Amino acid sequence: MAPLARDGETEARLLDVYKLIGAGQMREALAHAESLVHDHPNFQLAQLVYGDLLAARTRPVRGVGDVQETAGPTGAQSLADLREESLLRIRALRERPPAGAVPSQFLQLAPRSKHAIAVDASRARLYLFENTPTGLKLLGDYYISVGKLGIEKASEGDLRTPLGVYYVTSNLDPKTLKDFYGVGALPINYPNPYDARRGKTGGGIWLHGTPPAQFSRAPKATDGCVVLANPDLDRIIRTVEVRSTPVVIAPSLKWVAPQQLEAEGKPFSDTLGAWRAAKASGDLNRLLGFYAPDFSANGKPLADWLPQVRAELGRAHGRDVQLKDVSYLRWTDSADTMVVTFGEVPEGERTGPVKRQYWLRTGNQWKIFFEGVIG
Repeated sequence: MAPLARDGETEARLLDVYKLIGAGQMREALAHAESLVHDHPNFQLAQLVYGDLLAARTRPVRGVGDVQETAGPTGAQSLADLREESLLRIRALRERPPAGAVPSQFLQLAPRSKHAIAVDASRARLYLFENTPTGLKLLGDYYISVGKLGIEKASEGDLRTPLGVYYVTSNLDPKTLKDFYGVGALPINYPNPYDARRGKTGGGIWLHGTPPAQFSRAPKATDGCVVLANPDLDRIIRTVEVRSTPVVIAPSLKWVAPQQLEAEGKPFSDTLGAWRAAKASGDLNRLLGFYAPDFSANGKPLADWLPQVRAELGRAHGRDVQLKDVSYLRWTDSADTMVVTFGEVPEGERTGPVKRQYWLRTGNQWKIFFEGVIG
């Protein structure tokens, strides 16, 4: 089995080979490629580039994978996959996120979310962030594979990767997993309440690694999971926290300045503050004005959920309510939604339940269509 390199190290070595080729330093490129495949013989793309460099010693090479098309349909598909992987890795080298910019979904992250993950499906790339006192800091980015039929998962077995805002729900012990999953797996909460509202089905969506025979998989090769090379996944597993780490999976990421997010988040922050004030007032009718008519709480419609709300208001006795460790992440597709997490602490108490709400914008108003206690 190939040694487990540091995260990103093996890809960086491959990109160094590309740079040497681009500079016309073919002998040095060959030496670097030979060393790379020696250390990682399961890295199929590196093997392909090494083969091209060997062939270039005797004839012109027109591009990545310049070999005779004699392997039949399966071989031709594998070659096409490797060429696409090569293009995506080179694109990641050339098209870096703007310095200091962050994905537009991360409007506000509470300190308890020490890290965050964003996936750009169009670039086959996962970005890992640290949530610092001064904002999100990019720690690393990694090549990934998604579903065989692409993205926008809608149903069980459709071989697509879901799009949306999710959270890491657990860290599966690799000893309990088949070799197929590599060094481990981090499940996410698909389908989330917004998915369920739209009738999406399926489950078992994980971030996981690769089997021993493969360093990486084709850009579209999974049953719906997000798959990384084992060194990269190992870094993520050792870094992120279960339940508090958001995972955004988008068709493509829009990178914006943090100051822009603050301005965009202000109107919703005001709405959340108004909800808090309504909760503190003890006025049930005022509070219900923030909830959508088709609200659902773990399968309970609004009418069945009202006794719980009355009980909460009764326990509060009109005391003020503080919202602590507030996070809100925005997701926009055919609708505009907000995923909000906070600790709800009545005045005079030190702790309270951790809640998650899903808000939907209708016209100029935000309404809650799901609310639940998560801790």
